[in-house]
Amino acid sequence: MLRRIAIPVFCLLISTAKGQLLESFVHAGEFGISLGGAHYFGDLNTRAALNRPKFAAGVFFTKQFNNYIGLKIAGNYAQVGYSDAYSRNEAQQIRNLSFNSNIWELSVNGQFNFFKFYPGMEGYTYTPYVSLGVGIFSYDPYAYLNDEKHFLRPLGTEGQGNGLLYPDRKPYSPMAICFPLSVGFKYNLSTNMNFFAEVGYRFTNTDYLDDVSSTYAPDAFTALPNGQPSVGFLLQDRSYEYGTAIGIKGRQRGNSAQKDAYAIAQVGVSFNISSYRCPKN
Repeated sequence: MLRRIAIPVFCLLISTAKGQLLESFVHAGEFGISLGGAHYFGDLNTRAALNRPKFAAGVFFTKQFNNYIGLKIAGNYAQVGYSDAYSRNEAQQIRNLSFNSNIWELSVNGQFNFFKFYPGMEGYTYTPYVSLGVGIFSYDPYAYLNDEKHFLRPLGTEGQGNGLLYPDRKPYSPMAICFPLSVGFKYNLSTNMNFFAEVGYRFTNTDYLDDVSSTYAPDAFTALPNGQPSVGFLLQDRSYEYGTAIGIKGRQRGNSAQKDAYAIAQVGVSFNISSYRCPKN
């Protein structure tokens, strides 16, 4: 009889103690680092191919308001680039444009955990999550001509900055807005450390991440004093490397109706910021 009473009472005490421990534990937030890869999507990669990933790295801090909702501030570095040579479309291959760029991104994101997450507590050591935010990033596309690196924005490859011939085409800004949408999964390795994996897609408000947007503007460039074509002229239309140049004034060079985008996939570790409070009576 005593045994029948003692076992339920013992289980109740264990359950009550665990409940009080969970109630007293506060997961205040975390900070961490990540490494991974980035990929570009836009006028040169119209089929959303994932065949040219490049390096990415990041740091972040998350303030946790409760078991499910947090606010994350993140900084990311990413390399992106692509070339018409990678396309399966013959017209794009003949267009023969390419670019590379370094991206520096700072964003603020709301994050939602699908499960309760208590680092170090059995049964509460993992959760999938989703985040949505807004950020700002810098970019500066460049290309190589005869093995020499040239930044494309100052050249005005589509007539930007030529107020006489193209007054409606202003030089684009080296800064743009992004809207990161990310999904991830994190797993608690110890009381202090977690492992996570995350994939995030960045919608942007620029169509010049790749320096390609509207139509050709070959008349925006004047020849050098020695009669040779300028660097800008040679980089605005590189189809001449395949034969006859296709860069006729007004002919479509890119798709201005669709903005460029990029994605970052990363894995990393984070370190927990925890505290305790007195449980309620």
